[in-house]
Formats: sequence, structure tokens, C-alpha cells
Amino acid sequence: MAWSRLLAWWRLCLGLLSVLVCLAPCVNLQPAENINYNLVHSWADKLGMELFHLGDFITRRKEVQESFKDAKVVSRNGASIVDSMAKEIEMMMDLKVSAVRRIMDTAENTALSHQNDMADKMFSYYNAKEMLEPGDPVPPIPTPAPDMDKDIGEPLIYVRPKEVVLEPRPEFHNTPVNFSVSSVHVPVNVFDRAPDVIKAIQWSENLDQIFRDNYKNDPTLSWQFFGSSTGFMRQFPASKWRKDVPVDLYDCRLRSWYMEAATSPKDIVILMDGSGSMLGQRLDIAKHVVKTILDTLGTNDFVNIFTFDKEVSPVVPCFEDTLIQANLGNIRELKEGIDLFRPKSIANYTAALTKAFELLEETKLSSRGAQCNQAIMIIGDGAPENNREVFELHNWRDPPYKPVRVFTYLIGKEVANWDDIRWMACENQGYYVHLSETAEVREMVLNYIPVMARPLVLGRHDHPVIWSQVYADIEDTKISDYLWDINQCENQKADVLEYWKVQDRMLEPSEMHRRKYRRMKDTWDQPLDPKMYQFMTTVSMPIYDRRENATRIANILGVAGTDVPINEIKKLLSPFALGVNGYAFIVTNNGYVLFHPDFRPVFQGYILKPAYNSVDMIEVELLDDDRAARDFNPVLMTIRDSIINQSTGSKWMLVKNHFDDMKRVARIKRQYYWTAIKKTPFTLVISYPEQYGVSHMDIRADQEIHRISIKGTNLRSVFSGKRWKIHPDWLFCKHSNRTFKTPEIELLYFLERMSEPGWRWPGSRSAMPPEHAAAMFSNNSSTGRYPSINEKESYYCDRQLMQALVFDARVTGWFSNNTSFNSKDDKGNEFKQRFGVTVAFLATHSGLTRWHEFHSNAAEESGVGETFSQNNTRAIDEIWYKRAVDQHFVREESFVYSVPFDAGESNSEILVTASHAVFHNEGGKTAPAAVVGFQFQHSALYKLFHNITGNACAVDDKDCYILDNNGYVIISTRVHETGRFFGEVNGAIMKRLLEENVYTQVTVYDYQAVCFESKNDNNASSMLLSPLFHLLRVGKWLLHTALWYIVQLLQWAPGVSSHYADMYGDSNDTEPPPPEPHPEHHGRNGNGHGKKDDELWLRYLTLHRTRLKPCDMKRELFTLFNEKDNVVYNMTAHACERPFVVLPIPFSNLILLVIDQLCPRDGSVVLTVNPQPIDYHLSVNDSLACYKQAREFNRMRPHSCISRHANESGIKLCGKACSVYANLGLLLLCHILSRWL
Repeated sequence: MAWSRLLAWWRLCLGLLSVLVCLAPCVNLQPAENINYNLVHSWADKLGMELFHLGDFITRRKEVQESFKDAKVVSRNGASIVDSMAKEIEMMMDLKVSAVRRIMDTAENTALSHQNDMADKMFSYYNAKEMLEPGDPVPPIPTPAPDMDKDIGEPLIYVRPKEVVLEPRPEFHNTPVNFSVSSVHVPVNVFDRAPDVIKAIQWSENLDQIFRDNYKNDPTLSWQFFGSSTGFMRQFPASKWRKDVPVDLYDCRLRSWYMEAATSPKDIVILMDGSGSMLGQRLDIAKHVVKTILDTLGTNDFVNIFTFDKEVSPVVPCFEDTLIQANLGNIRELKEGIDLFRPKSIANYTAALTKAFELLEETKLSSRGAQCNQAIMIIGDGAPENNREVFELHNWRDPPYKPVRVFTYLIGKEVANWDDIRWMACENQGYYVHLSETAEVREMVLNYIPVMARPLVLGRHDHPVIWSQVYADIEDTKISDYLWDINQCENQKADVLEYWKVQDRMLEPSEMHRRKYRRMKDTWDQPLDPKMYQFMTTVSMPIYDRRENATRIANILGVAGTDVPINEIKKLLSPFALGVNGYAFIVTNNGYVLFHPDFRPVFQGYILKPAYNSVDMIEVELLDDDRAARDFNPVLMTIRDSIINQSTGSKWMLVKNHFDDMKRVARIKRQYYWTAIKKTPFTLVISYPEQYGVSHMDIRADQEIHRISIKGTNLRSVFSGKRWKIHPDWLFCKHSNRTFKTPEIELLYFLERMSEPGWRWPGSRSAMPPEHAAAMFSNNSSTGRYPSINEKESYYCDRQLMQALVFDARVTGWFSNNTSFNSKDDKGNEFKQRFGVTVAFLATHSGLTRWHEFHSNAAEESGVGETFSQNNTRAIDEIWYKRAVDQHFVREESFVYSVPFDAGESNSEILVTASHAVFHNEGGKTAPAAVVGFQFQHSALYKLFHNITGNACAVDDKDCYILDNNGYVIISTRVHETGRFFGEVNGAIMKRLLEENVYTQVTVYDYQAVCFESKNDNNASSMLLSPLFHLLRVGKWLLHTALWYIVQLLQWAPGVSSHYADMYGDSNDTEPPPPEPHPEHHGRNGNGHGKKDDELWLRYLTLHRTRLKPCDMKRELFTLFNEKDNVVYNMTAHACERPFVVLPIPFSNLILLVIDQLCPRDGSVVLTVNPQPIDYHLSVNDSLACYKQAREFNRMRPHSCISRHANESGIKLCGKACSVYANLGLLLLCHILSRWL
């Protein structure tokens, strides 16, 4: 009995225990109380002190600060700086204009003196695509004899290519060149032995002498060229033609520098016949005509396209009642719109012409558009009448002046009604052409340029100076689409190859997401200084035919020009004068930036963005005003208006500056100053932070170079050793006629010269134009001869920068030469072993960088310092320098720590970079003098953290993180999380940190983003781009008429654009859409793959082809809420309501975060710093271009507008009438066949 009671009692106890165990998860045991606030506080304090003492000892920051005690701090005068820089740029640009003017004068005089020369079809010249270098194999003479040329009825001529010696030159980006001659590029659509072409090539060879003289007077000149109206381009120095794409499609007449110089700004309305007869090849040719016209337009032109059948409709609906600026983004939108066009019914020419005239009149009355030339382009297969009454009403009100020119393009071979459409052009000071093949489109379209140039030519004496918008020096503007298609093909190939290796593992959702994310991440790579492209602006002038009979045809000979690389302009800006986080930029008359530190023209590291050169200044200067996207602050708009109007002014603004690949942001107050660059459409703007940019370091008189030289100091001795470098992009001293292997060698050369007797500082960076110098020196020279750059001053030195550099080098020479940290030193070796310190460095405000390596053995000696010096030579432009200066105003006694964002993905040793700003104070003013820092191994930091925290962070119930001031993981118990944004690791806690004001969220808009729009291959563009469609259409067409099939066979010549399109274009197979995932997709049956796997694996791996599209994106970035004594750091953990403790790590930019892992975690919350598209809630048919057009900004029109001349009405040349290209025998045969059939 007792035993049974004991057993019952035991069962009762076990039952109660089991109930307690079951209820345990519901019982709040307050696990967060295991996070001891005081203990965490001690961890943070100890870690902060350890790191600070390490940095203090390694960098010797106090000694560095003491080194600058003899310097002085002075106020920075922004107005004076911007004025001085603008004058330097103006002088340099005057020099380029002077060179172009001399090319223009020489070309006009040479053409006049050779007007009676006969064209020599056997003339040999340096053809850029065919010329040979010594040792190159000579191409064999074509056999059999070349085919007949149908245009001239003679055999094609073979002339042996000329030989030339080419030598790579660094000033031409190591392109092999020859400075004795020029080379000629002839487009593929131009026959170089045609009489007018070869004659122009002959006489233009005399330009070589003026090219050489120009280069002698100004060795900083880049490419000089003469673009002929016949199509060829003569370029100096001579070089082989480099092809960016498989087919050479370059034509100088389609470049902005040519178009804008040859014609004044223009408003153009394009009318495209939408009648049912515009089908097949006619439609393809018509669309090609429209796109070629669009390619001839620039940012000072305005355009719109309307199709007309019974009604008149814009190809882009939202552009209905306006003309839009012909920038890259808008042109792309119009081309996509024309691709979707389909002919419908009968064409109403009267309604179309009326619409075009009314739009042009309204544009002129409202002071919009170009306000200069106006034209209507009509593309169709014939007009039923001439619509004389429309022209009388709108265009003939003020005879003989006709404000709107009319250009007509008759499409098709078998057209009969050509007289009316030709009449429209001839009676309205335009030009008429007849097009029957795609191959002739480009040459025929370009006929409108000489007509638009007539007022310029008739005026003769006025040669407008044209400065182009920034552009990449590439052969073809469509290279972005080509490269993107190639990229997609490579990705598709890689996916298939990988699938055959790993099979179904590749189809797992996690793997598919990883692959997609990796490729999207590649597209976010937007280098600020892409090396594969040379960005430039070009200055050009028109060249007129000055022959006596030229007034009857008003012929333009071509355009002369020279390139001005953007990097050469930047060198004149003296970033040293603006200091850390200061910058300068130039704005054009359209409000677009010529360059800017946030100008990001490239994505994925090497692909040009589709609208890369139309970035408005207000799209890169982001005000800190919490406004919505594209809701620009009126204050900023007022400043923009002042800048484009070329006024002089200043203003301070609160802005958001993003940096470090748009992953970090700083909110600062900046000062802006601006002034015009005279005789150009450009305005220079400078900006620097108000907090530390208003003052700067300067040297005292007794520290100047010549004084210390007199005292016996050897200037070269202050740059002893090899552990130093100077900023590679700054202009310290530059020799005009010599090049040096490195900037350091060039500096030492000039230091030697400065020590010599008779050294003089040059007065200006740019020489005076020869004609100005002639006037200045004629009074002082009996011969009137004036010195060139070579004879007078063949070098330039920035005196203020050189004085500062030599001072900095002299007072910091001990830093890299000090031997106290060599391997024999006990304390230095201790730091090497304990913290894994690899290098200590110092960078000064004058662009000098010094470093000292820490070696534990001789084997390491060659690698550490070299790695650092290769990647960290830009001093004040390095991220660690900028962040350290900003951190100084958060806490003076602190270091900034960072790791690479991809550190967790790297297999190599992770290095932590720490930096600290050294400021110099004098008379109540303070200025940044230098930044010191060091790099050490991440594993050593992790070990130090583990030693401080013990095993507390190694157990499963706690997670410990060290985060930086922007929310990126510096230390985590999971090493693969290092460098990642914490919101992607633990979004729920990051959200709490945001709510509790540990971090603040800053929205940064990216108005230069690129999106990817799915391709719809079943459109007209793909039909044009595929040669197969041409063949199919020809086949169908042959069934209707054998008569014209014979004509087609005799005259068929495949167009260049067809070949090009084959290289660029889409396939006509529509990509299959991705299927909805099913569980059985990844399953296997007993026979291997399931049936669905066999059918659908390819669909999973098939990339959905896309096209590039300009778009807007935003990033949500984060920064520590830097308020002293932030109460959140005094808060303890409280159960699962607040399952964490967060504390600042003293003397750093870091915080320590300890999280209780036993509390439930909401994995659905993810915060990211990755770009997200901005939803503007557009209608289905609208696009970003429509949204921007509705909110267009003001612009300043070019000063030059020459749109009329009294003598133009006497010119009757307006294009030839139609003609049938067939012989009599063929016509007779056709007649017989038609009677029988």
C-alpha cells in the first residue's frame, strides 16, 4: 500500500514537471536581463582605449601636429579663387580657339588657291584605316579586277597604302601617333575616289603645316582635325583608326562638334507618312531616315515627330504639343516611339503641315525652343497635292523671307507622284531627295546640312565659335546598347555552362537569387573616373567656300576643331586651393555639367549610360531639405538660373554629400561661388564645407622655397627615400615638351631646377595665343617676332602648391625615415605581433603621402608598402582622409575605422583602415593640416575583441556586433557578415536603432541611374535590324511583280546599316517568360529528371533580354545621430521589449551592439542601402522623359544665331527630280514581260 502511494506521488510529480516543461516557452524568464549593461559598457571602454592607444603610438599624431606649428592659418577667399580659376581656364580655351581659327583660315585660303586643280584619282594619302607601319605585310592587289563602281561607271581604283612610323605618346593616352603628317578617315558610305572627295583630300593635305605649327606653339593641344562636308576627316597627329565596334560607322558629320558648327540652333518638326502604302521596305527606310535625322541633332536643338494618316499623332504621346530638347534621353525616347509605329490609312498632308506650322509658330511666340532656324522634315512616298494654300498662310507672309524651311524625303523606287513633294521643298528654301535603298539613307539625309548652313556661308565673315557638350571619345554613340547585348550574351553562356556542371543545384531559389543579386550588384558599379573612356569637349568653327561663284550655291567646306580633354581642364582648377571635400565643376548654358565630382557616366564599370551627358547640375547638388524626388528647392533653382545666365554670385546651402560608391552620406553646410568663363557658354562653380573650408594652411615668408635654398637646404633632400608619393592628378609642375615616367620623377626634376640660379616662377599655366603675343611683343622687338611656348616658358609650376608641398615634406621627413619601428624594436614588434599592424601612413593637405611599413621579417618587406602606395596616393581625395576630417567635428580625439564592403566575401586577409585628422590652430582659426592612420589585420581586431569579451559573445544566446557610423559591420561572430550593411543582417534590430535615434536615415536620390526594360522583339525595329526580314519581304514582293524583281537584282547593294544592325540587333525570337515555380520542378523520379524538369530547366536559365533605360533611383543611407550625451546609450536591455544594449566605443566612429538571441526575431524586416526605383505614379504610356519634360528647366540660348541672308532667295539648288536607273534593253524586256504576264 505504501509502495503504491509512493508510486502515485511520483507519477504526480512527473506530470507536474511535464506540464511545467510544456509551458516553459510561454513563461517570460526575462532572458534579456542576461545582458549586463555595466559589463557591456566596460567592454566598449576597454576596446576604445586599447585601439586609441594603439593608433596614438603607431601614427605619432602628436608629433605630426607639432611639426606644423610654424605654419599659419588664413581665411579662404572663395570669390578670389573662382575668379582666378576662371581666368586660367579662359586663357587655356583662348589658346585652343586660336589654333582652330588658324586651321579655319588656312583651309579657306588653301581651298581658294586650289580651286582649279584637277582631281587625281590615283592620289596617295595616309588612310587611317589602311596605312601601314614598317614591317606590316602589304595587302595583295585585288584579283580579279575590282568591280565596276555604279556611280561613276569606272573600275574601282587600287592605291597601295602608305607607310608611316607611329610612336605611343602619353599625352595622347599612349596612342601610337606621328607628328609629321595627318591621317584621313573616310566613312564606309563615302567613296574616297569620287572627284569631289579626292580633290578635297588633296588640297587639305596642305593643312599639315598649320597643324604642326599649332602643336609647336601649344604642346598641350590634343587632336586637331578638319571635317569635310564630303564626309572624310583629316586628323593630326596621324594615327591608325581604332574601332570600338565590329563595323566602322564613324562619320564626322554626325558628331555634335560638326553639326553645331555647320548650322545654328534649330527647331525641327518631323512628319512621317502613315498611309497604308508605307509598308515593307518603305517603312524600314522611312524609320531609318527619321533616326538619322535625330542623330544629327544636339542639345541646342529642339524636335518632335508626328505620324499622319487621317489624324496627326505624336510618336510619344506625352510630347504632343511641344518641341523637346534633343538630348540623348529624349532622342532615345523618340527612337523607341518610332519603332512602334504602324501605318494605317490615307495620309492627310494638309492637317500634318498645319499642325507643324502651328507648333513652330507657338514655340517662337512663347520664346521656347531654339529660337533660331526652323524646319519641317517630311518623309513619305508621295503627296496628292502641293498644299500651296498652307504655305501661303504660314510661311509666305513676309516675302522673300520664309521662316520655315521644308525638307522632303521621297521613299520608294516605283513612285510616280514626285513633283508635288519636290515642289514643297524647292519653294520653301529646303531640299528634296529620293530614297530607294537603305544604304543611301545617311548620305542623302546629310544633304540638309549645307542648306541650313547657307546663311552662315553667305555671311562669310562671321565664324561662330562652338563648344560642344561633354562626350566620350568613342566611334559610335550606340556602343552602350552593343556592349549591353554582349554582356547579356556572356551571362547567358555562363549560366548554361554552369548548369552543366552543377545541374539542379543551380535552380534552387537561393542560388537563383544569389546569381541575380550578383549581376544587379555589377550594374551598380559606377566609377567616378572611368579609365576606358576619354571624356572631352570640342571647340569648332565652320569653314566656308570663298570662291567667286560660291555665292550661287553657298557651299560649306567643312568644320575645323580640336579636342579639349576634361582632365586637362581639371588640372587648371587647383583642388589644393579648395581643400579637403572642396570641389569645382563647370555648367553649360543648358544647365548640364561638363564635369562634376558626382558625374557618373558609366555603369557596370565599362558601359556608358544611355543619357550620360545630359546631367543637370541640380541633379547632382542634392539639398538637405527632405523634399520628394524631383521636387527641387526654389533656392537651388534660383542659383541655377544665375549660373546658366553667367552671373557672378555666392550662396551657402545645406547639402547631402554621398561618397564611397554611394554607400555613405554626410550632411554638411557648403559655400558656393560662381562666375562665367568669358567667351564660352560655360560657368565655373566652386564649393567647400563651411565648417572647415573657410580657413586653410599657409606658410610663412621665411619658409618659402627660395629662402630655404639660400640657407643651403637641398630641396631634393626633403624628398629622400622611396616611401612617399604625390597626388597623381594634381598639377604641381608640368613640362610642356617632356614627359616623365612618374609624377615623383617629374617633381624631383623641377626641384633640381629650382635650386639653380635664375629660376623664375611662370606667370600663368597657359601660354598666350600667338596673335595676342604678337601684338604684345611687336613693340619690343625690331623683327616683330614673338616667342612660342618652347622659347619662352616651356613649363608651369603652381607656386602656392609647390611652396606648401616642400614645407610639408620638410617638416614630415622624419615620418618615413624614423627607424624606431623596425623589427629590432621590442614595442614595434609587439604591435606587429599583437595587432597585425602592416603600415602607418601620413597624408598632407598639399597632396603628399608618406608611409612606414611594419615588417616581422625580410620576406614581407617588398609587399606591404607597395600595396598601400599603389592604392592610396590621392591624399585629400582618399575616403579615409575625408571621413577623418568630418569625424574631427564629432570628436577630436578619435580614429575612423573601416573595412571593405566586400570583406566578408574575400578569401584574403582583411585589413582594417584607421585614420585620424590633424588640425592646426592659430589665432582662433583652425584648418586641417594632415591625416595620419594605419592598417592592421582584421583577425587581430577580432582576437582583441574576443579577449575583452571572453566567451560571452561566443555562446548561442548573444550576438555581438561592432558597427561603424554608417551602419556597416566591422566585427561579427560570423566573419562572412564583415563589411555588410547591418540592416541586411538583422533588419528588425536596425529598425529599432533607427527608431531610438541611434542612427538617422538619409534619403539620397540618384538621377543618373540605369534601369533595364524588357525587350519586345516583335516590333518594327527588330524587323529592320534583322536581314532575314529583308529577304522574306523581298520574296513576298517578288510574287507580285517579276518586272521590278529584275531591276532589284541588277541594282541590289546591301546597306551598311543592315550589317551593323546584324551585329547590334535583337533576335526575332521572343524570350519565353519565366514559369511559376512548382514543387516538382526540382524533383526526380526513378528515371532521373522529372518530365517538367526536362522541359523547363532551360526556361529558368534563359535570361530575359532587356534594353537600357535612364531612370531615377533612391538609396536609404544611415549615419549615427551625433548628439552629445545621447540618452539611448544609457538605456539597459528590458526583456524582449528591448533585447539589446548599444553603446558608443570611445575615441572612434564605432558602436558596440549586444543582442539577446533568445528573443524571437522578425526575419521579414530587411533594411537595405541598395538602390530602389522611384515610383512617380506615371500612366501606362508615360515615361521618365515625359515626367521630366513636364518639369523642364530654364536654359540660356547660344549667343550665335544666323538663320537668314538676303541673297539666299537667289539659290535655286534644291535637289534632283526622280530618275529611273535602267537601260533601254531592260526597259524593253520589262515591257514585253508585262504584256505577257
